[in-house]
Amino acid sequence: MNREPQVFGRVLSSMCTKPHPEAREAAQRFLADNPGDPTTYPAVAELERKAVETLGEITGLADPEGYVASGGTEANLQAVRAARNLSDSADPNVVAPESAHFSFQKAADVLDVDLRLAPVDDDRRADPAAVRRLADEDTALVVGVAGTTEYGRVDPIPELAEVAQAVDALLHVDAAWGGFVLPFADWEWNFDHAPVDTMTIDPHKMGRAPIPAGGFLARDETVLDALVVDTPYLESTSQATLTGTRSGAGVAGAHAALSALWPEGYRENYDRGQANAEWLAEALDSRGYEVVEPVLPIVGAGELRVVCMPHVTREMLEEFVADLDSL
Repeated sequence: MNREPQVFGRVLSSMCTKPHPEAREAAQRFLADNPGDPTTYPAVAELERKAVETLGEITGLADPEGYVASGGTEANLQAVRAARNLSDSADPNVVAPESAHFSFQKAADVLDVDLRLAPVDDDRRADPAAVRRLADEDTALVVGVAGTTEYGRVDPIPELAEVAQAVDALLHVDAAWGGFVLPFADWEWNFDHAPVDTMTIDPHKMGRAPIPAGGFLARDETVLDALVVDTPYLESTSQATLTGTRSGAGVAGAHAALSALWPEGYRENYDRGQANAEWLAEALDSRGYEVVEPVLPIVGAGELRVVCMPHVTREMLEEFVADLDSL
């Protein structure tokens, strides 16, 4: 049976959006190329190099290591895997705030690593003191979130870096959604603000690349080296990615979106999304909902969550509020 894709005009809770037209076209052109074998497919390998370079520029890292992943789950798993592989502990653990994405639960399960979740503060941000109480000599990775899934909160990354350094652990920042709006907001969150070791940033979210297109970045090549396996039957001799064969669509689409939109297009996305979030928050507050202040373009009110993605217009939000009024 033929089915039509979801109409975005009524999608208010997704962290994915309509891809940029140039990104859609580029993804289609490179569907059959495999960046997992860069020697055989040099054109898409060069696009990936340029995409990673731009992601580094967005996140304050002049010479980034990394690759275009399938999404935030893969990138977060890779951060845990690299930290585990670099750890001297026979029983390594990861300490993260309870607001961390559920992908860290998957990573801990797959990699057989103890995941310790610390309570957040009254503003739903990571509490460095609580993280420090859970961290010890076996901690391989401390996690901070820059744009939490539920409320768009930005954890105190410099303070979490101090905790990581105190126990000789790596620091990972999950900026899967927030990475494309935070360059235009006043928060300390990236490689330039703190000694961050690894980061997740997803072009297929606010970056307007087609799905799948995540990003895994590292400050130092030793982190990528900790992920490398030999690939004896390929023309390239090793591979640091989690998946082997990867569609070139993700790489080409991410590169095209970044080329078309960074920086001014993303600034416009942020300005429009933040204005829409503040409008909706005020509208809900005036109707008696208990609204969490939208510090980034996410509005939370009780069980309700609206993510003001680039496809979300003021007209859509007005229609949504009118529907609430009619209930």
